[in-house]
Amino acid sequence: LGKEEVIEVVRKSGLRGRGGAGFPTWYKWRIAYEQRSDIKYVICNGDEGDPGAFMNRLLAESDPHRVLEGLIIAGYAIGASKGYIFVRAEKPLMADRLEVAVRQARDYGFLGEKILGTNFSFDVEVYRSAGAFVCGEETALIAAIEGRSRTRQRPPYPATSGLWGKPTVINNVETLAHVATIFQTGLEEFTKYGTERSKGTKMFCVTGSVKKTGVYEVPIGTRIRTLVYELAGGLPDGRSVKAVQVGGPSGGCIPADLLDLELDYETLQSYGAIMGSGGLVVIDDTNCMVDVAKYFITFTLAESCGKCLPCRVGVKILGDILEKVTSGTATIEDLEILRELGEGIMKSSLCALGGTAPNPVLSTLRYFKNEYEEHVVMRRCPAKVCSRLVTYEINPVRCRGCGQCAKNCPASAISGQPGKAFKIDTSRCTKCGQCLITCPFGAVVKV
Repeated sequence: LGKEEVIEVVRKSGLRGRGGAGFPTWYKWRIAYEQRSDIKYVICNGDEGDPGAFMNRLLAESDPHRVLEGLIIAGYAIGASKGYIFVRAEKPLMADRLEVAVRQARDYGFLGEKILGTNFSFDVEVYRSAGAFVCGEETALIAAIEGRSRTRQRPPYPATSGLWGKPTVINNVETLAHVATIFQTGLEEFTKYGTERSKGTKMFCVTGSVKKTGVYEVPIGTRIRTLVYELAGGLPDGRSVKAVQVGGPSGGCIPADLLDLELDYETLQSYGAIMGSGGLVVIDDTNCMVDVAKYFITFTLAESCGKCLPCRVGVKILGDILEKVTSGTATIEDLEILRELGEGIMKSSLCALGGTAPNPVLSTLRYFKNEYEEHVVMRRCPAKVCSRLVTYEINPVRCRGCGQCAKNCPASAISGQPGKAFKIDTSRCTKCGQCLITCPFGAVVKV
């Protein structure tokens, strides 16, 4: 097949990028192919920095040649002479196996000069990144290979001006693995899965409050409920789903009454979430959704490159307001600021990291506003998670008077006599929770 014919096969497959917003793979290839340049590059994005996500690592470690084959096909299609596989240094097994695959491909003549007697010359280097979440964003990834790790203004897009100013195509591990599959099994086999707008399968890493955490490959369009209950085994006994966070730390939180939503790009986006790389965290009814939003904002803030003001300052303000909410010092006006600021950050940030960072806040405000209002108006956390809005008490019926709580209290706020019920002085209690942890009889309770 010629280069244009390869791109046409990918177009007919309906393959969309599996690492983010689902951009059509063929279109990115076409743009790079049409550029006039002496050098072009293709890069496999294996950064995968989402907490709890290991779809790409599992795929690359178990079938590295499949990923490499997809990269070679991409290089041929756009006319590239050099490819990179970008891997986090903290995933040494993934990098080692990919390096072995590259060496074996060279030995068999699938990489190097004039591959298999043709005029196509192509080689691949496995690049071990120092590790930064922002490097999952393609312009930051390019900058990291060049020696920096900050995002860039777009346009120009990498397909026209990428690595060292040359046309560059970036696809993630799963996307390239699908490319190899398409040319191995044929279009008909690939396109019989998925939806009308999104063909094929998608790997999801299901973590959180489920019996069987792991990676599951399902057709795009599979319902969230199917993943959680039929494949991941449902929740531990006595627990129920409160929300499902989809799309990594920048994804949105989908409430339990929307578990029948289909996992596809457009549906998730319309409900305030994103497909992302495929992370899916099941949140049970013991969690506080305000605290969940604060957790993800704290992560995103720590991983921001700090180049643009909306992300650097705006996300910090989101975190400060959430801290006020969880400590009981926020006002109703603060909730409106959260919404307006979050929407502004999404529209004005330089890259996708900042553009999606407010998703956990905006989605929880949308679906769990009553919890925010209880924190602000009633000064209480309904899930009894936010420590400053919780009071600890000792149930006199359960207390055996062993004194373990008093011995472990760092504030000396607990008093009593052996054999009799102890009491907590709320004016001295620092709400550290040590009494709850150390009580052997479950007599300490949150109220």
